[in-house]
Amino acid sequence: MSPARTELLAGARAVGPLLLGVVPFGLIYGVLARGAGIAATAAQAMSAVVFAGSAQFVAVPLLGGGAPGTIVLLTTLVLNLRHVLYSASMAPHLQPLGPAWKRLLAFLLTDEAYAVTILRYQRDRAEARAATSTHWYALGAGLTLWVVWQASTAAGLYLGAQVPPSWSLEFTLALTFIALVVPMLSDAAGVTAAVTAGAVAVLGLGLPLKLGLVAAALSGIAAGMMAEARVSGRAASRSITP
Repeated sequence: MSPARTELLAGARAVGPLLLGVVPFGLIYGVLARGAGIAATAAQAMSAVVFAGSAQFVAVPLLGGGAPGTIVLLTTLVLNLRHVLYSASMAPHLQPLGPAWKRLLAFLLTDEAYAVTILRYQRDRAEARAATSTHWYALGAGLTLWVVWQASTAAGLYLGAQVPPSWSLEFTLALTFIALVVPMLSDAAGVTAAVTAGAVAVLGLGLPLKLGLVAAALSGIAAGMMAEARVSGRAASRSITP
């Protein structure tokens, strides 16, 4: 098996456990879209082109309520600003790739794809391994998520009305994000960033245009950088102490 195919399949396997949260999320989106009066073809096209679950969830009630297009675009843009942070984190690893690869991986970049891919890059760096074909790993993760998202959206559009509300499938979304975050909390800086971001997100829950999420992301980054600087400072002090 070629290295590219090996990496492609490894990326697909890595996101496998996370699909348990993605599938119910897609089902709920399909049900909400039909309930908001959005045509099935338009709702499916949104999943195929936008491919951002949280943005789609916010856009559906706005579109169903007749909100102006500029409001829909601005709201979803603010909500998805976290992808700028993901891209900045991934950029050093993808620098050798050509424009076509970068555009493709940028389109397929989601919370789940980022989590499994950045962990792979960090593991390769820690083990001093060359990452010559790791972009195929990112492609396998992102493409698997895209295909499953389309299938779960279609299922929600055509079969979701038969799912009892008592199942509370939306709770699986929170479990999915917990599963994404916990493996990355390997040091004091990461824990500090996560706790700070979580606290700010709760406090900013009522802010308009989902600005609480942006404030939480920026606060978490700042807190993590400060914690890392303190740890580095203490290590430097110990190294120069006689």
